[in-house]
Amino acid sequence: MAAKLFAEFLGTFWLVLGGCGSAVLAAAFPSVGIGLLGVSFAFGLTVLTGAYALGPVSGGHFNPAVSVGLWAGGRFPSSQLASYVAAQVVGGIAGAAVLYAIASGKADFSLAAGFASNGYGAHSPGGYSLFAAFVTEVVMTFMFLLVILGATHLRAPVGFAGIAIGLALTLIHLISIPVTNTSVNPARSTGPALFVGGWAIAQLWLFWIAPIAGAALAGFVHRAILEGPFAEPPVTGRVE
Repeated sequence: MAAKLFAEFLGTFWLVLGGCGSAVLAAAFPSVGIGLLGVSFAFGLTVLTGAYALGPVSGGHFNPAVSVGLWAGGRFPSSQLASYVAAQVVGGIAGAAVLYAIASGKADFSLAAGFASNGYGAHSPGGYSLFAAFVTEVVMTFMFLLVILGATHLRAPVGFAGIAIGLALTLIHLISIPVTNTSVNPARSTGPALFVGGWAIAQLWLFWIAPIAGAALAGFVHRAILEGPFAEPPVTGRVE
């Protein structure tokens, strides 16, 4: 179990450092900024690489919503849920801390730019409302979990789950960065928010409730409707 929790810590650390790091350090870098497309691929690549590197150890969740969705889908034991979520949150905070240590080395660095935090209303990149942000996070996480549950099913092609999941996260970011800066992951949202404080902490509740609601709904829907008579036996939370 200790190895599983450490793998979840490392995977979430990598996701926040790689994904949020691309947004903070490289998105608008003079002349060669990677922009929205680059940040979207960065998040997808962290999950893809993390799934293949650490998935064999822990299942490669790296996201409390994924753990909840797999539990709701009958793929993950409830006895391990709280421990996985704790490891993921600590990993997200550690990733944000390393990113802060790097980013603050630039003379004009300021947390006022948002530090890749998620937000709605005045803190949405595109000025989208609380309702729009809620719908976006629920639906995007719902679809993300459907991809995960389908790609990791026993009847799915072996060895390709990480690619499908990484590309799904890339697509989700391409759609929703303008709305919320894209969460679909409470641990990813928590790390940067703790450093920004203020509004980011005040709005953090949405980026816990909406992703978890979407993930749980996907798990129940997949288990009740999509698997049907072809349901596989419970497994121990694999994603890769």
